[in-house]
Amino acid sequence: MMNADRIEAIVGGGRSHPPGRSAGRHSESALGPRPGGLVAQEADARDAAVRQLSRPQIFGIWAAAAGPMAALSWVVAPWSSDRLGGAEPLAQALLLLLTAGLVWQGVLVLVLTWRELGTLRWARVRDALWLRSPRDPKSGRVGGRVWWWVLPFVVLSALEALLPGLTGPIPRDFAAFLGDDRGQAFFHGAWGWFAVVVVFAAFNTVLGEELLFRAYLLPRMRGAFGRWDWVANGVLFAAYHLHTPWVIPSTLIDIVALAYPSRRFRSAWMGIAVHSVQSVVVIGVVFAAVLG
Repeated sequence: MMNADRIEAIVGGGRSHPPGRSAGRHSESALGPRPGGLVAQEADARDAAVRQLSRPQIFGIWAAAAGPMAALSWVVAPWSSDRLGGAEPLAQALLLLLTAGLVWQGVLVLVLTWRELGTLRWARVRDALWLRSPRDPKSGRVGGRVWWWVLPFVVLSALEALLPGLTGPIPRDFAAFLGDDRGQAFFHGAWGWFAVVVVFAAFNTVLGEELLFRAYLLPRMRGAFGRWDWVANGVLFAAYHLHTPWVIPSTLIDIVALAYPSRRFRSAWMGIAVHSVQSVVVIGVVFAAVLG
């Protein structure tokens, strides 16, 4: 008869557990109580296959994203705007530089993933970054009707946008800028800037922020934060917004709207889907301004 370690090795595909953790400790202590049966074993094995990060490593990666965005917004953008000229030079500088900062986050994920896996083959990257269909933790169902769980979190994210909160100065507060006559005039007929906004939106959700926080960091935070890793992930995500500090209080709602569903269903696509609705709305508003 095979012992428990042998069974775990087979379920985990022969992959080793993170250093310093035995299979039993990882599945019981780090992950917390799990439902019995094959569903729990598969979930534990998938978590065990992801290398865990220490708290200093997590904060270092956070700083590698937050630091450049803050510097680009508060130091480089004002300096650049004095040299751009034209209409709304600060808005132009912010759009270009913050887009570059989001692209950097996508590059950072690729570099970190390459260093961890030694490859960027999709079959390996998909599992390492949780870029797989959501799995119901109770039934084990994958995809299909499980995707309907996106809807309540989209509603929660929409409520976040409707809540009264702090606003930033125009044009630094992009939402306020779009609703102002200055923003409408800036984007009118400006197809080039519309293209920049599309790139900005893509990296803001699919290829940048969500790829870093929900696809790379979240699966690697349980070893450092235990069962509350999704709360720590959401707090880090809110604090990352040093480039737009007035949104930090309301962004704490993303602890539940983005981090929780990504962790519960072990799929970064949940956070990406919810966050992308916001980007689609922004693109639609800017498109209307361009045509207007």
